[in-house]
Amino acid sequence: MAGKALGISLEEARQIIHAGQQKADEMGKRMNIAVVDAGANLVAFERQEGAWIGSIDIAINKAFTARAFDIETKALGENSQSGEQFFGIHVSNGGKVMVFAGGIPLKRGDEVVGAVGVSGGMGKEDQAVAEAASKAFTQAAGRKAA
Repeated sequence: MAGKALGISLEEARQIIHAGQQKADEMGKRMNIAVVDAGANLVAFERQEGAWIGSIDIAINKAFTARAFDIETKALGENSQSGEQFFGIHVSNGGKVMVFAGGIPLKRGDEVVGAVGVSGGMGKEDQAVAEAASKAFTQAAGRKAA
């Protein structure tokens, strides 16, 4: 497909971000939302007006982390606590690894083709927005496959 950047097109990334923004609006939150492709390269990013400036890099890095390890950042965080199997992972990859909720791999079928990262609220808020964005992608991918 022409214009598709390693699994996630710019148009798909925009749709993912839009779905996340809709959820953030419903929650009354301002969020930073990033989408990366299969190579963990940034495809699209938007900062809602009023979203925390300090969360820009966090959103981008959550998307990177979710794709780099093909795991939700929430789950990675649970497994990176003291005594757990991934303790200390947050210092790898030049400090880009985020170990708190809000990053979700994006799949087309069983293949991870990218990830979404969200930051701007509490962990459960970031996770809810990321889940809404991910769900929109999964539903759109399912319609295309049908």
